[in-house]
Amino acid sequence: MNMHGIMRPVEGEADRYRLSSFEKVKTWIIQRRVFGLIVVLPTLVLASYLFLIASDQYESEAHFLVRSANSSSLPSTGLSQALSMVGAPSTATGEATSVADYLTSHDVVATLRHDNRLVERFHDADADLLSRLRRADPTPEQLLKYYRRQVDVHLNAETGITTVKVHSFRPEDSYQLVEALLRLGEKRVNMLNVRSYNDAIAVARKQLTDAENALAQSQGRLTQFRQARRDIDPRASGQAQITLVTSLDGQLSQAKAQLSAMGSMIDRSSPQYRAIAARVQALQRQVAAQSGKLTGSNEAIAADIGGYEGLQLRQEFLAKRYEAAAASLDKARDQALRQQLYLVRVVDANMPVKSLYPQRWRILLTTVVVMLLVYSIGWLIVAGVREHAA
Repeated sequence: MNMHGIMRPVEGEADRYRLSSFEKVKTWIIQRRVFGLIVVLPTLVLASYLFLIASDQYESEAHFLVRSANSSSLPSTGLSQALSMVGAPSTATGEATSVADYLTSHDVVATLRHDNRLVERFHDADADLLSRLRRADPTPEQLLKYYRRQVDVHLNAETGITTVKVHSFRPEDSYQLVEALLRLGEKRVNMLNVRSYNDAIAVARKQLTDAENALAQSQGRLTQFRQARRDIDPRASGQAQITLVTSLDGQLSQAKAQLSAMGSMIDRSSPQYRAIAARVQALQRQVAAQSGKLTGSNEAIAADIGGYEGLQLRQEFLAKRYEAAAASLDKARDQALRQQLYLVRVVDANMPVKSLYPQRWRILLTTVVVMLLVYSIGWLIVAGVREHAA
């Protein structure tokens, strides 16, 4: 006891008190060692990594829409939207899906690696080892796997809008990669336009070429026929021959009538009668000869007219076929142009200012909740086993 009357523990009692407190803490820790190993230790390790080691990551985002020239600017609603969902997808929707798939493919990764320093952006020396691309010269498969972890391309089936998000360790890298992806998407759409345009008019162009070749061959056969027959227009020649035969036949009729009238008036041995008779005979020979040219042999004008009209009829048919093929090509070209696709930027890429990843508190709290659930389930199982054993 001191001069003020206060009792002080002796030195041995203080040592025993400190030892007793230490033993209590030790006992408390031992009793809760499982909780510490399952919940506390992982939480501390994760918190140390998230808040002391993990590098900030910046997100840049852009939205685009793939649409055709003849598509409606307003989204469909009500019954029309329900029917469109039941039916086949539109061309623009299908191509938007292909563009979204292309932006996460080996082709895009290879292009970005060659033209946009993709490996250097993700293999950042200032970034932590767990977050960055570990190898400076990764294989295409390794780079694609990491790329798909850092780049998200999502197509909204209802609105048709594709969202592109890129995470990287520098704001300018995220922005530049999103811009590069938008340019590659536009290039892809243009390539699809060229391919679909060529496919759409290929059949019509082939039909036009076939019709043109057939028409040229028909014209060649018609020219050969004219050269062989030495007649430009057998139809006109036949008409002229018919006119000649008709004229000669009329002259022959007149001469016969004149000869018949003279026979009743003068002697048949007279020079005048003989002259008329000779004229009648000459006209008969001419009529027979000219009539023979019309129908008398295989080389007659009638045969020429038949062959000529057949060739001319086929040429007219092929000419109509050519006109129809040309009109079909123009129609196919116009339809293909109306179906051309365009990549419309709905939201341009933003230059990030504040890092959004990693979401430290969210990850930490989620981990704590999961570890607590694991510990609780394990504790319930152990308690049940002990109770059953007792």
